[in-house]
Amino acid sequence: MMDLKTLKSALEQLEEERGIPQAKILGAIEDALVAAYKKDYGKKSQLVRAKFDLNTGTTEFYQVKLVVDEAMFEQEDGKASPSPEGNALPSETLTVKFNEDQHLMLEDAQKIKREVKVGEELIFPLETKDDYGRIAAQTAKQVIIQRIREAERYSVLEEFSNRAGEIVNGKVQKIERGHIFVDLGRVTGLLSYEEQIPNEHYGQGERIKCYLVAVEDTARGVNLRLSRAHPKFVEKLFALEAPELANGTVEIKAIAREAGSRTKIAVASRERNIDPVGSCVGQRGVRVNTVISELGGEKIDIIEWSDNITTLIENALSPATVKGVILNEENREAVVEVIPDQFSLAVGKRGQNVRLAAKLTGWRIDIRPPAGIDGKALPSSEGDALPSDTITL
Repeated sequence: MMDLKTLKSALEQLEEERGIPQAKILGAIEDALVAAYKKDYGKKSQLVRAKFDLNTGTTEFYQVKLVVDEAMFEQEDGKASPSPEGNALPSETLTVKFNEDQHLMLEDAQKIKREVKVGEELIFPLETKDDYGRIAAQTAKQVIIQRIREAERYSVLEEFSNRAGEIVNGKVQKIERGHIFVDLGRVTGLLSYEEQIPNEHYGQGERIKCYLVAVEDTARGVNLRLSRAHPKFVEKLFALEAPELANGTVEIKAIAREAGSRTKIAVASRERNIDPVGSCVGQRGVRVNTVISELGGEKIDIIEWSDNITTLIENALSPATVKGVILNEENREAVVEVIPDQFSLAVGKRGQNVRLAAKLTGWRIDIRPPAGIDGKALPSSEGDALPSDTITL
């Protein structure tokens, strides 16, 4: 025997802690009670509804019948019913097959309710049963659990589906095989090993910020995929620090990142009197330093965007100074010349600076060393040795 009164506090707790409306869970309970009632006391074909009273914990059951007339249902011999004028109605207009457990003829319905019309429903109280039996109670319990999970999943989807592409805050719940499970309050997100910043370490219960990559509704529940290595994570962090980015005055036009090491950002302003680079750097570097601190010391180069590709490539190779750029627009390739003391700076450690510049601009960049420099072949981005007279990315 199932004590319905004990469910009231559970409903209140679910609404308060998980944000699931009581009405949604109440509907699930009523459906479950209908299933249990019909299993032991009703017919499968009956249309039964339940009304569960949260204040008293009691349940009332009703049978529902639809009021029909001869023009709406198909007779047992399969022939069309006559219309009021005496002509047979076309078979495609026959939409209802009469079922005495679900339907009530209009003339009979009018004996119960004089003003009733075709298409209305009449409700008949059913005998209330206090003991549904062990099997029926178990059936009701299983349906309730299922509906609660469905309602919770819908509630989570409703909250997070529009937040994909935003930064979320949570606590490290547990770490398994390098993957971090983040408690976001009502749901747990997954920060996989591949989406973490290299050499970062977190402890259980530690606060963490992540970029919400995607919200996936699967058969096993709602999956929230998180990232700290995504380039957009850096962009969203700057938006938190720079109001000019948040309101759209300054725009990040391109971003290239090697998580944990270095990021290059190209920014542009929609207003002439606003310095896009200065807006991101902040007074005395406070804004960019806040982002760098969140990223564990990752270096960030902020450059000004230009629609002139030569200027953009020169800016992208910052902090190196470029002597000249030769473009091959057909192949989107650029040959860049630098003065002797700028060559290693332009290339960067293990080719990182020129590699990020190529990602930022979308152009293949060949850095030509100054004449007279001797040395061994330099590695390309693919790991193969390049002739010592050029480096290409």
